[in-house]
Parts: sequence; C-alpha cells; structure tokens
Amino acid sequence: MNPNLTRSQQRIICSQLGNVKLQLLYKASIHGFTGAAFHQQCDNRSPTVSVGYNASGYVFGGYTKQPFSQSGQYVCDDQAFLFSFSGEKLLKYPVTGPTYAVKMMSSSGPYFGEALVLVNGSKAVYSSPGNYYNFSAAEMHGNDLNLFECEVYQVEENPEFENPWRPMVWENEMRTKMMDSIKTYSPMSSSVDLSQVRVLLIGPVGAGKSSFFNSISSVFRGHVTNQAIAGCSTSSLTTQFRTYSVKAGRGGEPLPIILCDTMGLEESTGAGLDMDDVMSILKGHLPNTYQFNPSAPLHSESLGYRESPGFKDKIHCVAYVIDACKVSIMPTKLQGKLEAIRRKINLIGIPQLVLMTKVDEACPFVSQDIRNVYRSGYIKEMMQEVSDRLGVPLSCVVPVKNYSKELEVDQNCDILLLTAVIQMLRFADSYFDELSDRSSNMETKE
Repeated sequence: MNPNLTRSQQRIICSQLGNVKLQLLYKASIHGFTGAAFHQQCDNRSPTVSVGYNASGYVFGGYTKQPFSQSGQYVCDDQAFLFSFSGEKLLKYPVTGPTYAVKMMSSSGPYFGEALVLVNGSKAVYSSPGNYYNFSAAEMHGNDLNLFECEVYQVEENPEFENPWRPMVWENEMRTKMMDSIKTYSPMSSSVDLSQVRVLLIGPVGAGKSSFFNSISSVFRGHVTNQAIAGCSTSSLTTQFRTYSVKAGRGGEPLPIILCDTMGLEESTGAGLDMDDVMSILKGHLPNTYQFNPSAPLHSESLGYRESPGFKDKIHCVAYVIDACKVSIMPTKLQGKLEAIRRKINLIGIPQLVLMTKVDEACPFVSQDIRNVYRSGYIKEMMQEVSDRLGVPLSCVVPVKNYSKELEVDQNCDILLLTAVIQMLRFADSYFDELSDRSSNMETKE
C-alpha cells in the first residue's frame, strides 16, 4: 500500500510524538469504507494516527494512544488530539475532555469524542466542536465531510542503534586533528600541480549550498560567519557563480580547498541552474562572479569566458547538497535534472558525493543531540533513499548540520562539517591518482 500522507506530512506529525515513524495499517480505498473493515485491520493496535482526505484538499484527523476495539465504550486519553494541515503547518486541537477522548464503536471507524468520526458510509461525520475537542469546522476540513480516502497509521518507535552504524569520534582532539589535516593537505599525485582543490556544490534551491560554505568558514574562524548570501526563498538567492576560498582563521592563509557555489536547481524548465553552465563550470570556463541566466547559458563570446582554462580552474570534486527533510518529496523533474547532471559528470570521471543537510530538522532524535546522527534509523533510511535516488553508494553520502540560527560554533557540528571536507579531499585525491595512472599508461603506449 502506498500512503497518501506525504513524507513531509508524516515528519510533521511525528515531530509532535517524539522519535517515531508511521506504519500504514488501513486504507479505506483498498480495505473498504466500513467500520468492519477498519476494525479488522486496526483493532488492538496503538498508538495510531487516523487521517481523512476530502475533495476540497483538506488533510485532517486525530491521534490516540489507546488501542481500538469494539466495546461501545468511551476510553480516556489525555494525550489525544485532532489536527489539520494548513500547507506545511499542523493545526493541532488537543482533547479538552480526556475521559471521552475516543469512543470504540463497531459500526464506524476512528471515533473522536463526539466531535469527529472517520469512516461511516464513506463520510467523516462531524458532530459538535466544543464537546471534548475545540476546533473550527471550516478551518479543519472546510465543512466538506465527503472523504475520498481514509488511512490509519500505527505509531512505531523509530529504531535507534545501540552502537552507531558509522563510527565517529566526538572529541575536541579529533576536531583539532581534522582541522590540522585540512590545513596541511596537498594533492598526493606528483603529476598534479595545484595548491587548492576546487569542489562544486550543486543542489536544489534552499538545500544549504551557501550555508555550507559559511559553516566551514565558521569552523575555522571560531564563530559563526555569513560571507555567502544564504537564507530561505522559493527561488535561488545565489545568482552568480562564486568561488570561495576558506581561510584558516581571521587574516589566515587560504586553505587548500575552494568551494564553488552555484545557482539552485529548480524543477521548471528554463529556471535555476542550466545544464550547459554546469558543464562550463566543470571544464573551468566560467569566471568568478559570472551572472547566471537560465535562459541563456554561457558561450565562448561571453565576457570573461576562459578559452583555455588550466587544471587549477577546473572542478576536481562535485558535492550534491540535499535537504534531508525533502528527500522523499523530491519532485520527479528535479530528480531527473540531478540524474542527468550525474550522468554527464560520470562521463568526465569527476568524483561525486552527497551532503545531506538539515539532519537535525528531519529527526527529533538527532535534534536532541547531533551525535545521534549515526544511531538514528530514520537518518540512515533517508541516506539510503538519497543514495538510491541519485545512484551513488551509501559511502558517498555524508550528513551535516549547517549553522543557521547559532551565533557560536559547536564542537560536534564542527566534526560533521570537517568530516565532509576531508571526504571531499579524499575523493579529489582519488581523481588525481586516476589522472596520473591514465597519463602513465599513455606514456607507456608511446
């Protein structure tokens, strides 16, 4: 069964309940719009989230921790609540009469305190707001009680691994060691003559590309900085191609990595980062501060176009930046764009990895403590999903938390961010070794 409740909606509901996930038990369009069908699938299961969907586009329902039965009695539940979605916001209506929170009726589906009944002859029978739940009928379901679908989900504890499935050392000594390793890095291949690795950041609007640079810069500054323009918008805040050289502290020497920021990808044709511009960036033709124009990509006559870029101008590693909260609701067209870009980059042989951002927002368990990132079953599930969607190995997916609301840096966030940078440098080293091997083979043939 495929749930009607989107991943984003499931995440929003779960955020009210703790470190949990939802498992679909009952779907009226499959099992039947009857009380008997509901009870067959849901009796003795708890806690549950029941959801109705009407033709007016409203998504609404209720939560109870009590197991369903056919006793005909009211059951007490002081944690029960009704809810409705308003866009990405959850409107929540807590129970006001806990003794009468839920009624166990054999002839109907989920029955919330004389206020809302889901599944009764394919209708949500609303009775009287104010009797045990206070809500506005117009706000909750638009006074449309004709359902085209009803679902019931069991609330299950999200698996937490006793030991992290990817080992991490969360100590200040490790943070210092990684910072020193990055500062002293140089390409391993003797055939490569450059001092800085260039990493291209590609991702949807709002995923956190610019914020990632700001966060890395913050780690080495010792406090949160905001050099690159970052924020929340439906269209890309980055309109220029920017290359950012991170410095080892205020007034310090540039680190051996340059992060290249691009315009955000958008699902619409002719909007966001253009495929031709991506190829120009990879080959080193795009100048710094180039102004993106989705309807007219860079061409050889454009101002600042590099006719003969050197190896130092080209891209040595690509990092896709993906929002963990939106992995499962990624639009098909956007995923298609990412896949097309990945295939093009594969042909060139440039290594690719994925930065999965906002892991703390995606999982309450991680929000409590960022060190839970590799103990969270949900985050592992999201990492596996982004791995499958983009066609990269799970070992190429690195979770991070960018600095967005903080004023001071945090040791544990720094360790995740530094791990991502070290992976970029390792991937670049593999690329340089591959180029060196190719060059040696050509010389041997000659």
